[in-house]
Amino acid sequence: MSAYQSINPANNQLLKSWPNHDDTVMQQALSAADDLYHSAWSKGDMQPRLQVLHRLADLIDQRVDELGEIASREMGKLIGQSRGEVKICAQIARYYAEHAAHLLQAQPYPSTVGDAWLEYHPIGVVVAVEPWNFPYYQLMRVLAPNLALGNPVLAKHANIVPHCADVFEKLVEEAGAPKGAWTNLFISNQQVADLIADPRVQGVALTGSERAGSAVAEQAGKHLKKSTLELGGNDVFVVLDDADIDEAVRQGAQARLSNCGQVCTAAKRFILHEKIATDFMAKFSAALQSAKAGDPLDESTTLGPLSSKEARDRLVKQVDDAVKHGARVELGGKVIEGVGCYYQPTILTGLTPQNPAYYQEFFGPVAQVYVVADDRTAVALANDSHYGLGGSVWTRDILRGRNMASQIETGMVFINSQSDTAAELPFGGVKRSGYGRELSDLGLKEFANQKLVVVAG
Repeated sequence: MSAYQSINPANNQLLKSWPNHDDTVMQQALSAADDLYHSAWSKGDMQPRLQVLHRLADLIDQRVDELGEIASREMGKLIGQSRGEVKICAQIARYYAEHAAHLLQAQPYPSTVGDAWLEYHPIGVVVAVEPWNFPYYQLMRVLAPNLALGNPVLAKHANIVPHCADVFEKLVEEAGAPKGAWTNLFISNQQVADLIADPRVQGVALTGSERAGSAVAEQAGKHLKKSTLELGGNDVFVVLDDADIDEAVRQGAQARLSNCGQVCTAAKRFILHEKIATDFMAKFSAALQSAKAGDPLDESTTLGPLSSKEARDRLVKQVDDAVKHGARVELGGKVIEGVGCYYQPTILTGLTPQNPAYYQEFFGPVAQVYVVADDRTAVALANDSHYGLGGSVWTRDILRGRNMASQIETGMVFINSQSDTAAELPFGGVKRSGYGRELSDLGLKEFANQKLVVVAG
């Protein structure tokens, strides 16, 4: 039986299976990618590559509804959110099409040694290992900058979103990319390790779990390959006593319900100032309780299913274990009965550092709530985490918010907004959330040979 199956999590029906790619197919793909790297396509004028990105953006814009429906059926994302993901993919492709030439211009370095500058060149084939929660966006974050730069990519997508992986590859081909520029591979973890070990591969980008990231980083380090990792987070949502409570509640609830809570950067730990905690909790609980579970393709649905039965069962075990170790369920905490992989919006309190759940990421509609007396305690609690991806601070005093944001140990902090993404903004974290950056100029240069050239004075 194929490991790559499209199963609708709203009803657990098998939609289609895709065959695994054997080693022969994988080696053919690697050879084609390496040949392309050594051609004028990768090492010559970048304008042909940028034109592919322009066409890709246009194609995606023309097929928003079709692509959105595929994602919603395959991994349970609400149809409006799926369309939004498709649109941001077009924006990312267009951003690099329009800005890569400027961002990759040689950078002068004043020096007494001579006339010096930094050039940006491709390094070779990159392997991408990507997750299911944003089945197009995750791919585009790797494709667009590497296509602009000239690095061919071999992509291993999550095995529960093969339709999204397949249609994405076809879009890139339709946009005019040559064979080897982007290749989708339905392969095993061992085959990924074999690719990383191959001398023709020069980099690996992964978004996924700590376990997957650790394995890939170990293999990349063993073979001295550049790697970037984005491994999820346990992001804080700090609500101070002078915040706009109604807006904080609205966006906080949205963070826990969007994509059924399966967002790496979405708020998961809610840290409330004691002066507003009771008011916030009452309104927050009501907002979560009002969520309407249903068919992701129904525009009126506000809570879709988790991406798979495995994801739902994993969340059930996490919540049950948290309660066994002293956490209190203030709301929800149970599977939604019936067909599909649905789980109740849930609020947990009473978590302490002695509870294993205190340091865990809950990938689902589960919120942890903490109450603090002052800003210093809020920062200390925010930083008492194994993760460091993102976070948000809510206050009407922007200087106060800026000071707190500077003290929070994460790769991203938003003031008076839940986490967000844009092509021009760098994305990434610290600690066990990984290393390296995607998007913006930083993502464009992660897998570049940043070559110094000096003309002696």
